[in-house]
Amino acid sequence: MLEPREGIPPVIADEAALAEAVAAFAAGRGPVAVDAERASGYRYGQRAYLVQLRREGAGTALIDPVACPDLSGLGEALSGVEWVLHAATQDLPCLREIGMRPSLLFDTELAGRLAGFPRVGLGAMVENVLGFVLEKGHSAVDWSTRPLPEPWLRYAALDVELLVDLRDALEKELDRQGKLDWARQEFDAIASAPPPEPRKDPWRRTSGMHKVRRRRQMAVVRELWEARDRIARRRDVSPGKVLSDAAIVEAALAMPANHHALGALNGFGQRVGRRQLEQWQAAVDRARSLSEDRLPQPGQQVAGPPPPRAWADKDPEAAARLTAARAGVNALAERLGMPAENLITPDTVRRVCWEPPAVAGEESVAAALTALGARAWQVEQVTPVLVAALAA
Repeated sequence: MLEPREGIPPVIADEAALAEAVAAFAAGRGPVAVDAERASGYRYGQRAYLVQLRREGAGTALIDPVACPDLSGLGEALSGVEWVLHAATQDLPCLREIGMRPSLLFDTELAGRLAGFPRVGLGAMVENVLGFVLEKGHSAVDWSTRPLPEPWLRYAALDVELLVDLRDALEKELDRQGKLDWARQEFDAIASAPPPEPRKDPWRRTSGMHKVRRRRQMAVVRELWEARDRIARRRDVSPGKVLSDAAIVEAALAMPANHHALGALNGFGQRVGRRQLEQWQAAVDRARSLSEDRLPQPGQQVAGPPPPRAWADKDPEAAARLTAARAGVNALAERLGMPAENLITPDTVRRVCWEPPAVAGEESVAAALTALGARAWQVEQVTPVLVAALAA
């Protein structure tokens, strides 16, 4: 499919055009296909730079959320309507920021996982289920570009062109497999989930952090990461365009004494001017001057069980339970034709195996799974497997 059925609609970039679109989509029929384009790798944060919608009776709309940053009126007009998204958890945060929150949704990627499709990207799903090939050449472009080129807009419109058709075909397949109610429980859980809590110590996720062992070096990573984040936020650019993770780790390991030594490290030479080098060196110097009690601790305190690789030493019985549980869950997932992580999250399995109920019967295990957020269908399917594993 090379062209949207009604052609490429004009981009909505003013309040009058937005009001017309809101009225049209409110009067439309059936589910509404929704997608959003971000500028990951180019801009700071994960805001939406284009929102695409399609609904029977309303056609396709392409909305510029930079020019129209408040889409709460559109969100309200579609309240109670089923929203069809592909990989909903990726787009929902940026949609929430502009006032769009679905009360009902259908996630075509998750539906594909539950139905057992080996490839669940939108292009692969549309091709395998509907027989159309979508051109996917613009997925990683800088969507903050203005004006947006016509080929990009064509790609964006095509992303929602067949989404409702895909939803309808997947609903039939899930119903045929006896999994439609399971999928609906999953979709309801996504729609009702609160926004995730901000990550504690996000600097610890710096790529290559495993090489950094000493607390003083960790402090260098933290100071450089936080300095980079401030600059990236102010410039509205991706942090990786300001300074790479590899350069941060390199500086932490080398602990350069001055900006000349820093400039000799990978990631700091060539295009980095003296003023910038001095700025980064100041971050290194701040870490170097910290007192011992202000240095970060080696490991982030994580609630819950330790990493599974440590179980054999810490609690051999728990390790045996986990091995049996994993084998049982994997076998069940294979019989049901879905990935094991969609049958039940690995973290849930670990927590039940590390601290099992005092009496590991069906009722107590089911209660433990429910308390950890498992849906009713997951509890029903997985409880017998875990009861057997805990008794092994």
